[in-house]
Amino acid sequence: MENKHIDHLFRHHRGKMVAVLTRIFGLSNLEIIEDSIQDTFLKASISWKINLPENPEAWLTQAAKNRLLDIFRKLKNEKKHTPELSHGAQTIALNDFFLDTQIEDAQLRMIFTACHPKLNPKDQIAFSLKTISGFSTKEIALALLTKEESIKKRLSRAKKFITSSGIQFTIPQGLDLRKRIEQVLEVLYLIFNEGFHSNNKDTLIRKELCGEALRLCKFLLKNKYTNIPSVYALFALMCFHAARLESKTNEQNEILDLKSQDRSQWSFPLIQLGNAMMNKAVEDDERSCYHYEAAIAAEHIKASSFESTNWKKILYWYECLLALKPSPYYLLNMAVVSLQDKNYIKANFYFDKIKIEELEQRSYLYYGAKSDYYYYTNNLKKAIEYLNFAIEKVNNQLEKNYLQSKKLKLENKLNC
Repeated sequence: MENKHIDHLFRHHRGKMVAVLTRIFGLSNLEIIEDSIQDTFLKASISWKINLPENPEAWLTQAAKNRLLDIFRKLKNEKKHTPELSHGAQTIALNDFFLDTQIEDAQLRMIFTACHPKLNPKDQIAFSLKTISGFSTKEIALALLTKEESIKKRLSRAKKFITSSGIQFTIPQGLDLRKRIEQVLEVLYLIFNEGFHSNNKDTLIRKELCGEALRLCKFLLKNKYTNIPSVYALFALMCFHAARLESKTNEQNEILDLKSQDRSQWSFPLIQLGNAMMNKAVEDDERSCYHYEAAIAAEHIKASSFESTNWKKILYWYECLLALKPSPYYLLNMAVVSLQDKNYIKANFYFDKIKIEELEQRSYLYYGAKSDYYYYTNNLKKAIEYLNFAIEKVNNQLEKNYLQSKKLKLENKLNC
């Protein structure tokens, strides 16, 4: 098994085991649990180089059970609160914690614990990515477009609060559920976006992150208290975007924009699933930002070609989004949509409303789009100038190559 597959398995399994063992031993022992699981995975990575187990996931589960007993002994020696573990019926009950349904329940509890309202929203997201999805501190910093040192501080604050506050490891009910699920959905949205359009320098797409976000969203859909319209809408949005993953790059690992993508490569089963989820999402009058984003994605999916895209309908959905949740990214997309609809005056109107600094590490998208504006309005020198700004700002190498290729074509056209 290659290292990247082992890393993927560890990350996927780590979140499961942290959640299960936290359910057994309580949030106050979270640090001991995390350290113990990390130690288990470290030993596995060494021993597997010599002898790879036939079923690696089963090996990790058994190792986690063994580690559980080690934790129990450690806590007992330190005279801390421990559950009663012995033989017979209680041992059977212990094994029940590792059933698939119970693992899902424990992870769902962990998601809501991470999104407790007394936690700073930024700390919630960082803690969720670390504890539930097994992200490294560096990966979280990339996903949240911030410094690694800041993420370490956020994780420390979150862990300190969660382990000392006495909050319950449960799924909230009633009004508390409604409030907290919004933050849960934002976390899942961020995880998916980092996979769909990664900030990693060398990788544009990280399918495992998209899969992780879909997996966690499924937990919400399976639970009768959390399968609300906005969850269906987010799942639909993820399906529509995931359907296009295979067409985002070519065999040479070059970026293909929406206009250049082979639509026959789009996953029909995922599109069908997205449509089914969207039908569930609109069964009542509740609308969230995920409803509108999914509606935009659906318009792209429905179009048989780039040229036949209903840009006016897409712009309308963006207007709904902006009214619901103002964002510089929505304004930028509205400018891009207006360019595609050949309404250059309206495009410039939206460009002028954007505060570039609010786009942070994604500011290169503004410069790239503004370059397109100058190209469409026959100002090649300005178009090249703004592409240079975009190339200077972009972090991802594939996107840099894509922009440099565009610049070369413009320069050739200018010199003709």
